[in-house]
Amino acid sequence: METTHELLPRFFGWADLSAFALFMLAWGGMTWLVENPPAGRPSVHTIMAAHRLTWMQAMLSREPRIMDASLLNSLRSGCAFFASGCMIAIGGVVALLGQAERLATVAHDLRLDTAMTRAGWEAKLLVLALVLVSAFMKFVWAHRLFGYCAVLMGAIGREAEDAANQSLARKAAAINVNAARNFNRGMRTTYFSLALLTWLLGPVPLALATLATALTLYRREFRSASRDALLATDEPPVPDS
Repeated sequence: METTHELLPRFFGWADLSAFALFMLAWGGMTWLVENPPAGRPSVHTIMAAHRLTWMQAMLSREPRIMDASLLNSLRSGCAFFASGCMIAIGGVVALLGQAERLATVAHDLRLDTAMTRAGWEAKLLVLALVLVSAFMKFVWAHRLFGYCAVLMGAIGREAEDAANQSLARKAAAINVNAARNFNRGMRTTYFSLALLTWLLGPVPLALATLATALTLYRREFRSASRDALLATDEPPVPDS
C-alpha cells in the first residue's frame, strides 16, 4: 500500500507544489504589505482610507446629501458587478470539472504537463474554484458593509456640531474603510485567480504569472502615477535653476 508521501508527488509533482506555495506566499504577502505598508511609504489603500474619513466628515455639513448617496451606490454597484463576474467564472470552472479528460488530451497534444493525471487536472480546477469563491465572498461582504455604511449615513442629522452626529460619521467612515478593504481583497484575489489559471499549463507558467501579478500589484499600490497624484501637494513647482 502506497503512503501519502509516495502518492503526493505523483498526484501533483514537487514542481507543482513549489509553484503553488509561491502562489500562496505572494497572495498572502501582497495582502499584508498593502494593508500594513512601511510608515514612510503608504499604499494607495491606506491613503484612500484617510480620504474616506474626510468624506464622512465633509458629509456632516453638506445638504442635501444626494452626492454622498450616489457615490455609495456606485461603490455598491462595483461590488455587485464583480460578485456576479465571480459567480460566472465559478460556473465555468465547475463545468470544466466534467471535461478534465478532454483537458488532459489537449495538454498531451500541446505537450503541456503530459504527466498530469485526470485527478490532478480536477484538483487544479477545484483549487481555482475555491479561490474564486473566496473572491466572491469578499465582494459580497463588501457590498453588505457598504449597505451598513448607507444606514449610518442616513441616521446622521443636520447638526454638524452635534456629538452624536459626529460619532455616527466616524462609525460610517470605519465601516466604509472596512468595506473598501474587503473589496480590495476581492480584487487582489481576482488578479491572483487569473494567475492561478496558468497552472493548467504547468508549474513554470504559474510561477511566472504569480510573480508578474505580484509585481503589477506592487507597482499600482506603491509606484503608480495615481499614488503620486494622491500624495501631491498644492505647492507650486520649484522652477529649474
